[in-house]
Amino acid sequence: VLVDDDDDVRGIFREVIEQLGHHVKEARDGIEGLALILAEEPEVAIIDIGMHGMDGCEVARQVRAALGPSVRLVAMTGHGKESARTQALSAGFDTYMTKPVDIELVKRMLETLPAQAA
Repeated sequence: VLVDDDDDVRGIFREVIEQLGHHVKEARDGIEGLALILAEEPEVAIIDIGMHGMDGCEVARQVRAALGPSVRLVAMTGHGKESARTQALSAGFDTYMTKPVDIELVKRMLETLPAQAA
């Protein structure tokens, strides 16, 4: 699952992830993202932290409360400060990436997952 309020970011990430053989479902905000993650229970959810309404940290907290550690949560943000990283990890994220995200890092992370046909 990919949760980001920026259409361009979602489009780029969707293409990269699908080229690696994974199926991607998208959400445009935290509320939609939380509902999608809870319904789908994906192996990985890449979530933007800085979204209006429900931010990514709140999404992570609610996912962890409902599903525990079964979903790998990846924070994606434009904030590179250590305090933002600490806050994200405290909210329940497993991994923290700053924008612009290194696509090779995303590829390496996803290589550990089995590919799924769309």
